[in-house]
Amino acid sequence: MKDGRIESIAIVGGGSAGWMAAAALSNALQGSVRIDLIESDEIGTVGVGEATIPPIKLFNASLGIDEAEFMRATQGSFKLGIEFVGWGAEDSRYFHPFGTFGADFDSVPAYQYWLRERARGSRLPLDELSMAWMAAKDNRFDRPTRDPRLVQSTFDYAYHFDAGLYARFLRTLSETRGVTRQEGRIAGVTRDAESGDIASVTLADGRNLAADFWVDCSGFRGLLIEETLAAGYEDWTHWLPCDRALAVPCAHKDEAGFTPYTRSTARAAGWQWRIPLQHRIGNGYVYCSRLISDDEAAATLLANLDGEALADPRPLRFTTGRRKTAWSHNCVAIGLAAGFMEPLESTSLHLVQSGLQRFLALFPDAQGLALARAEFNAMTATEWERIRDFIILHYHLNTRTDAPLWRETAAMPIPATLAHKIAHFGANGRLVSEGPELFLNASWLAVHIGQGHWPARYDPLVDARRFVEAPRLIDGLARVMREAAAVMPRHREFIRSNGMAAG
Repeated sequence: MKDGRIESIAIVGGGSAGWMAAAALSNALQGSVRIDLIESDEIGTVGVGEATIPPIKLFNASLGIDEAEFMRATQGSFKLGIEFVGWGAEDSRYFHPFGTFGADFDSVPAYQYWLRERARGSRLPLDELSMAWMAAKDNRFDRPTRDPRLVQSTFDYAYHFDAGLYARFLRTLSETRGVTRQEGRIAGVTRDAESGDIASVTLADGRNLAADFWVDCSGFRGLLIEETLAAGYEDWTHWLPCDRALAVPCAHKDEAGFTPYTRSTARAAGWQWRIPLQHRIGNGYVYCSRLISDDEAAATLLANLDGEALADPRPLRFTTGRRKTAWSHNCVAIGLAAGFMEPLESTSLHLVQSGLQRFLALFPDAQGLALARAEFNAMTATEWERIRDFIILHYHLNTRTDAPLWRETAAMPIPATLAHKIAHFGANGRLVSEGPELFLNASWLAVHIGQGHWPARYDPLVDARRFVEAPRLIDGLARVMREAAAVMPRHREFIRSNGMAAG
């Protein structure tokens, strides 16, 4: 450091996390800091982070990325939410939408009036108050409007894309903004004898690379954060017992399968994802290895594909949890080096994005490094734990009795923070939180209701609001959403007409 300022940053590892880091840092620091990215062609990447959540749009926009160019480069498609199959009872289906249910027409949330009407005999499904689902179920898509008076403003969207192509796209962008890629495998790490900070790394060919600050994007291994700095790991498998995954692409069978949403289907020992891209469908089986063999898992996955498998299933092993310290000394861990969140709600790339945004918001100099590090670690722990609780909710609320995984997770002790939320919803449908969360009320509502966790009663304030014409307003919202969805273009048609299709 010169005059206490960071003059050089080295990113260890490529893939989506490494090149997202390179793109974000080069964009923010505008050439004032030397940025090197070290990666080796000998080392593969996980590369299955194909589904995202809406904040990815903000990340791309902050980099000045044109959406059509991005979609062409990554063979992308649009995502309005996730359909969950078999997560409540074996034959259940529900949708977790990006957006709200209905539109609030009173100080009491609209869903509370829907709960009362259901108690009175209404059979209107909650999904039919979701603009996202009304479009998604018929494979329709359009961008939301910004006019809050229209129901077309009540939904949001994200993307499906090829993670390897995304990394390549960001590499090109980063290199044009001054990032230098260093090809090579790291053979050794040198720490400062006095401070314990990372001083330099030695590559297998003998080159030595020094930097003031280090970003560890080395994946599960955690080459710097764990192998060098021994940050420690908090294991969450007692709540989220799946510890392996198999991933395989398959061909599209027909246009009906080009859905603008991800699907998660519960299986005996875990769940299967389905992510449609322009050129293929991404599939995978996340499972608990003590309850099913790898061969059985592969057979289950291959037997439940839409089209011909385009490769052999690729195995992944992981331990759900997080580093106890995501920023240690002069090194911050991003992506899988920081921990592994089970991919049920497509948060992998978001945690890369939020980690980078947090780091840049707290970008340190020598004097403020310790304070920034402490704040980063506290905020990171809170974010990871709140997302963890939301994922546990899916497992814990299941009512299946057909397999040990589902019986065990329904009966298991859960974090006190989650138990508190479940208790509130179970009493009168209230959705409470101790602070800002990634997944907002509509997300929690979708899982509670979708998996059959009904509150004992609705909010008592509903009955006090005697002059609110809730039945008419709710039915009107559902009707207008159906009509709005019916005139949206088909998903594939929208992509083609907006110049995004490849070829």
